[in-house]
Amino acid sequence: MKINQYLKQCKAQGKAVLATNFYNLETLQGILQAAKITGLPVILQLTRSSIEYMGLDLACQMARTGLNSYGVTGWLHLDHGDSFALAEQCILNGFDSVMIDGSELPLEENISLTKKVVALASQHHVAVEAELGFVAKLGQDASRKKFTQPEEALYFAKETNVDALAVAVGSAHGFYKEKPELRFDLIRKISKATNLPLVLHGSSGIPHPDIQKAIANGICKINLATEIKDLFMSSLKNALKDSDEIDLRKVFPKATSRVTELITEKLKLVNSQ
Repeated sequence: MKINQYLKQCKAQGKAVLATNFYNLETLQGILQAAKITGLPVILQLTRSSIEYMGLDLACQMARTGLNSYGVTGWLHLDHGDSFALAEQCILNGFDSVMIDGSELPLEENISLTKKVVALASQHHVAVEAELGFVAKLGQDASRKKFTQPEEALYFAKETNVDALAVAVGSAHGFYKEKPELRFDLIRKISKATNLPLVLHGSSGIPHPDIQKAIANGICKINLATEIKDLFMSSLKNALKDSDEIDLRKVFPKATSRVTELITEKLKLVNSQ
C-alpha cells in the first residue's frame, strides 16, 4: 500500500502512524525490531543532516534492506526537506514520500515551492507533506506562536494538492521546558476544513494522553526524533562510564535495545485508538 493511501485510511478510521527518525545502523535496527515485535507499520525518516552523515544512497539502501530483512511494513520519508533540490534527490532515489518545509517563507512562496515539489513527486507516485504555521525547530524560540489557521490551511491544501499537512498547534521540536499545551480544537477544525491527514511534529515529551487526544481530533502521523537520539546516547554513555570495552559490537547493542523498548512503547501508544 502506498503511504498516501495508508494515511487516508488512518484519516478515515481516526488512527495514526508513527514516524521515526534514524541516524545510523543501530537506531534503524532498534526501530525495526520494535516494529517486528508489535507487527505494526512504521515510517522511517531521514533529515538533511542524517543524509549528509550517512550518504543518500547508503541510507536509502539501509532502510529498504532493513524493512525487507525484518519483514516490517514501512515507508521511507524525507523529514524537513529544506529545498527543491533535496526533495528531488530523494524522489529520484525512491523515497515513498518527501516533506518540503517552506513554513518560514511567506505563504505564497511556501505554496509555490510546495507546488513545484508536488508536480515532480506526482510523476513518480511519491507523496508530499508540507508545513504551515510555525513549529519551533531546535535552537529557535519556542515561545513564538504562529498557529496554523483552518481557512489558510484550506487555501494551502487546495492550491498545492499535498497529501499531508504538518500543523502548528502547540508543539515544538526538541524537549520541552514546560508542559506543551496542544490546541485540540484547532486540530479538529483544520482536519474538518482540509480533510487532509494532519502531522504532529515535536512529539518527544508530549504526555501520552495528549498524543491520543490529538489523534482522536485528526492527527494521522506522529513524528518522533529527539527521544530516540537522547535515549541512544544516554544509554551508550552509561554503558561506557565504568568500562574500558573497545568492542563497539558489544556496547552498541545495549543502546539499540533501549531504542527498541522506546519505539515499542510509542508504536503501541499511537495505535491504541
